[in-house]
Amino acid sequence: MPALLWSGSGRTRGWLGHLGAVGLGAGALALASLWTSGAWATGIGAAVTTLSGLLAERLAPGDPPGAGAAELLRTPAGRIPRLRQVDRPELAGAHPAETPGAAPAYIERDAAPRLRAALAGCGFVLVVGESTAGKTRLAYEVTRARHPRHAFVRPLSRAALPEAVRIAARRRRAVLWLDDLEDFLGAGGLTAAQLATLPRTLVVATMRVQEYRRYDAREESRLTGSDRDAWRAQRDLLQRATVLRLARHWSPEERRRAAAHRADPRIEAALRAGERFGIAEVLAAGPELRASWENAWAPGTNPRGAAVVAAAVDCRRAGLRRPVSREWLRALHAPYLAARGGGDLQPEPFAAAMDWACACACASAYATSGLLIGNHGQGYTAFDYLLNAPGPEPVPDHLWRGLLARVDPVDAYDMGLVAHQEGRLPRAVEALTRAHRGGVPGAELPLAIAVGDSGRPRRAAADLAGIVRRREDRLGPRHRDTLAARHQLAFFTGEAGDGRAAAARFAELAADTEAALGPDHPDTLATRHQLAYFTGEVGDGRGAARQLERLLADRLRVQGPRHPQTLATRRGLIWYRATEPAEAGRQLAVLLADAEGLLGPDDPHTLAIRSSLAALAARSGRPAEATAVWAALAADRTRVLGAEHPHTVYARLEWARALIAEGRPDEARALLARILDAAARALEPGHRHLRTARELATAATAPAPADSGIVVREAEPGLS
Repeated sequence: MPALLWSGSGRTRGWLGHLGAVGLGAGALALASLWTSGAWATGIGAAVTTLSGLLAERLAPGDPPGAGAAELLRTPAGRIPRLRQVDRPELAGAHPAETPGAAPAYIERDAAPRLRAALAGCGFVLVVGESTAGKTRLAYEVTRARHPRHAFVRPLSRAALPEAVRIAARRRRAVLWLDDLEDFLGAGGLTAAQLATLPRTLVVATMRVQEYRRYDAREESRLTGSDRDAWRAQRDLLQRATVLRLARHWSPEERRRAAAHRADPRIEAALRAGERFGIAEVLAAGPELRASWENAWAPGTNPRGAAVVAAAVDCRRAGLRRPVSREWLRALHAPYLAARGGGDLQPEPFAAAMDWACACACASAYATSGLLIGNHGQGYTAFDYLLNAPGPEPVPDHLWRGLLARVDPVDAYDMGLVAHQEGRLPRAVEALTRAHRGGVPGAELPLAIAVGDSGRPRRAAADLAGIVRRREDRLGPRHRDTLAARHQLAFFTGEAGDGRAAAARFAELAADTEAALGPDHPDTLATRHQLAYFTGEVGDGRGAARQLERLLADRLRVQGPRHPQTLATRRGLIWYRATEPAEAGRQLAVLLADAEGLLGPDDPHTLAIRSSLAALAARSGRPAEATAVWAALAADRTRVLGAEHPHTVYARLEWARALIAEGRPDEARALLARILDAAARALEPGHRHLRTARELATAATAPAPADSGIVVREAEPGLS
């Protein structure tokens, strides 16, 4: 039986609800089953029988999630355990994969030798992989075998992290264990300063690959011109880690090692599943649980349970990092059920829905994972495997608003950053406004950026001017945080219409950034790119091309040809270089193929290259071609970013311009009416897109096709 009183899987952020003084035997088992889910009630009940008279410092059933935020994994005596005492992988966060009893045999992964080498000294080691790839089990087995006497310091929530860091720093030998590292980032999360206090501590973390990708070069490229202090700090923190990637599918050698354990029917079943799924994935019953969720929508089965799970999944996708209470799920699931048919589905009572979701019986006789993991006192979290569904629809407005109305400012901050990364700018502004008003440290800069990106650059520039003044006074003009704020101020100054002032600010900033961070630092290169862009925007196309030629050489040397920023610089250079239109079109077509292969068709950089191709067709006197490309681009941007995003508005305006040039003014006027309706809601008065829309509306009333006289802009500086 487990040696510890524990919290369930890594996605269960609570211990036993409110136990008070626990009794013995069957009474303890019954009590445990009230506040835990699935087969773990049995194991926990057995552990509780050894704890006569122990007062558990846990949540009362009525407390909201987060009330017991100071929890760490401890022994029944209340001590921090040593790794050798952590005798079940579930105590480290591994997904449960069996009926009560021993976990399946550990099968060594090909990555184990590299992990052992990384664990040889103190430092920060991060295992990255998909949900149920086996990353937690791998980290647990290798770390426990190598460092059995180390203290195992595992915080069970982000709020418990400072205490965990304090305890780990005091130990001569300790492992700070951060399963699902994404839950420990953000406001109040792990910082580089905290890492610096742990010179003798080994920090071992796991992270889903989908979360890790939020901090890769592709995401960084989306944010250039829109950097966030928090995102940058988290990215820099992750760059301090030794990263090991674990594949979901097992290699032939790993499967051979697994075959030695065929006597375990769970492993035998996983091997029979073939190559479609990874062995760890099957052991955790991920595919079967997802199928059970999909099948539960059928009338008379568990449609309310399916709706509850959908709400919990979208809470995580919206950026909520902590469990959701039962009462929240009661309120948030209703629109999902209504959208599928409501009462016509013959939904079960809510209590039955929760029971089903927490102990979903799928086809596997060995699966004990639930679609929801957690308990009444601490709240519930969706099984993270469910977040991996391909091509999910955006989180619906009803869930977003219902959740934001309930969360605290720190949660709102997380939600705002996720919304901003996904291009959902009104949501980002709403969530970050709540975070800033709630006193979340550092929220003011991402809020100002979100305001500017959403179509209010003058307001953003005014806010950023104050942020820059305060940072210069407190930190000095060349501190990294000050440089980041100055970058945003220069950018939104240009977006507000003063390109010359923006170019002057970026010229000064480029010198200061290079002096502070070095000539090859990504921030220095990004500042040079914006300087070149605004140089071109104020009429000096040749000067912009010269700057971009030098920048491209440096990007190729420092970042390589596949880096998204290198693609962005190539795009700008093609546009500003005095190249014959046919050759420019050929170069852009090559660049588009490269971007689609490297980034995908819906990446903002890929869409921006299509924008440049459409603008080139218009500039070259091919209005029919321009109309077709702008129309397709507007549809894709509406799908990816929403109708009110400034980049979508820009594409639709240029579509209208092409219609006018093609001699189709009636269609242009109808389109412009729709554009003005959407743009007026989203953009600040006097925004350049609103001015363009009105000028094009005037041009569309002319008796013959006419050029509006407005210069076609190089596409979206915020993407470069």
